[in-house]
Amino acid sequence: MVQVEVRPPSRSIGPVSPHTRFTSVLLGTDRRLGSALGRLPGLLVVLAIAAVAVPLGRLVPVVGGPVFGIVLGVLGGLLIPALRAERCRPGYDFAAKNLLQVSIVVLGTGLSLQQVARVGASSLPVMLGTLAIALGGAWLFGRLLGVRGDTQTLIGVGTAICGGSAIAAATAAIGAKRSSVAYALATIFTFNVVAVLTFPPLGHLLGLSPEAFGLWAGTAINDTSSVVAAGYAYSQSAGDQALVVKLTRSLTLVPIVLTLVLLKSRREARTNGASDNRRLPWRKLVPLFLIGFIAAAGLRSAGAVPESWLPALSQTGTFLITSALVAIGLSLRPKELRDAGPRPLLLGAILWVLVAVGSLGLQSFS
Repeated sequence: MVQVEVRPPSRSIGPVSPHTRFTSVLLGTDRRLGSALGRLPGLLVVLAIAAVAVPLGRLVPVVGGPVFGIVLGVLGGLLIPALRAERCRPGYDFAAKNLLQVSIVVLGTGLSLQQVARVGASSLPVMLGTLAIALGGAWLFGRLLGVRGDTQTLIGVGTAICGGSAIAAATAAIGAKRSSVAYALATIFTFNVVAVLTFPPLGHLLGLSPEAFGLWAGTAINDTSSVVAAGYAYSQSAGDQALVVKLTRSLTLVPIVLTLVLLKSRREARTNGASDNRRLPWRKLVPLFLIGFIAAAGLRSAGAVPESWLPALSQTGTFLITSALVAIGLSLRPKELRDAGPRPLLLGAILWVLVAVGSLGLQSFS
């Protein structure tokens, strides 16, 4: 008997036919279109809730749109079962990550390096000192209270730099857990309200000049809306000073985010068994949204962003960051918050007091 060996046809290594290439492109387009359509239900929910949260934030600026966004997202997920449907999750995930990163780029247009230069070297020691106090306090008291990981990082960064914007940037950099984001925002919001109510009378009681109060408010209060509210409640010149200090303080986002990304990359390298000395790709060390933030600030400083665009850009940035936090709120489960207990709030209280007292102390020595 003659045995015949049947071999599978060999793959062609010749040029790909136009028909095959067209089919491949078409299939790839179909997949991308299907992915985009899969995100649509969740995105529509996110945008609808954000459209309610942003006007509420304008009515109550001390709270702000982002806080309203995450609260309405959590309530919506709890009270309306349809919003927790699995078909909505791709849209929530997309908004929580991508819209968050885009919002940081847009918010960069609000930072003018000329304004930063006008603050002067005299205020830099206070800003850098309070930054060190907040980050060092977060590390020390976070360990003592057992508040570790993402929650410790976000509360520390939010207190040290600029509240919700810093929390958003750090979240985009390290992929923080939803419960950590919610806790950090709740903590920052609580002490922003306390600061707005107590700083102006305390400033008058201490006899602070408008410049001294502006520096105090700009370094010891977190979100921009709360800084503005407290500063202008004291006086016009105090409000102007506080706002410029706050904008300058926002620049520290760049080195802080780079450090967080570096630490995360090295931790992942150790987890995967790679050498600590390996060279990390620059894309992992410098996130694209951070490059966009720096570029946006540079364009504003060079005069390439007209002044007439700034209100619309600010509103766009607020809407995007609110939408991202709505998505995080919709994905959040109450159990994730209950498990952490009250210790993160206590950490936030300790850091807030340390920074407030530290800012006054540093001014007395400068």
